Amino acid sequence: MTAGRVADRGLAVAGVLAVLALAEVIGRTGIGGVGWPPISEVLIYLTESSAQRLVGRALAATGAAAGAGFVLGTVVALLITALGALLPGTAAGLDRLAAVVHAVPLIAVGPLLITIAGREATPTLVAALAAGFAVFIAATSALATTNSTQRDVFSVLGAGRLVTLLRLQLPAGVPLIVDGLTLAAPAAVLGAVIGEWFGARRGIGVLLVSSMQNLQVEQLWAAALTAATVSLLAYVLLVLLRGAVNRRFT
Repeated sequence: MTAGRVADRGLAVAGVLAVLALAEVIGRTGIGGVGWPPISEVLIYLTESSAQRLVGRALAATGAAAGAGFVLGTVVALLITALGALLPGTAAGLDRLAAVVHAVPLIAVGPLLITIAGREATPTLVAALAAGFAVFIAATSALATTNSTQRDVFSVLGAGRLVTLLRLQLPAGVPLIVDGLTLAAPAAVLGAVIGEWFGARRGIGVLLVSSMQNLQVEQLWAAALTAATVSLLAYVLLVLLRGAVNRRFT
């Protein structure tokens, strides 16, 4: 590991600790009001067995929805991108369609998905929408990284669009696609949480709504910190994967 990477990771850890310290100070001084407890009290709350069971069940539901949505959104985004590459005439229309779908707030899509797919599937579908756009943009940019000379060589050798896509464009674009995945993973967690607001049986989103309605401040913050931690871990794992991919493909 180079000195630069060590320094970058050290700064990242220092930044997280600084944010936690600031939150602790705000909670201790009461600047944020009664709705902002000290972070230490929230962490103490999370050490209680009842809190661990409650948050654990919610986390399992949100994690399953976010994971399924991440995979679904990634697969659909890659298929749509491949369709645009194989049928160039559809590329502009697919781009506009993706932009229009992304422009609709997720909070507005939830009620519609409930009537179509049901409450259980909504968190997964909202997570897929949140993650899919990031992957679509990254994949579209990735397929454009090859130059005309490379594509002309494949064309001269008799390769069709599918072969060119599989043998040239996709391998060359893998690093950029993984970049998109690093953004899609946290987005999937956020999408799952938003999707759970519309009546899921359990999940971090349900716990957040319940805590707000019942003024359970420590439980509210515990759920929020759990969601933030999961998003951060997902991002870190994909960043590590991106490093490995960059070493392999660049």
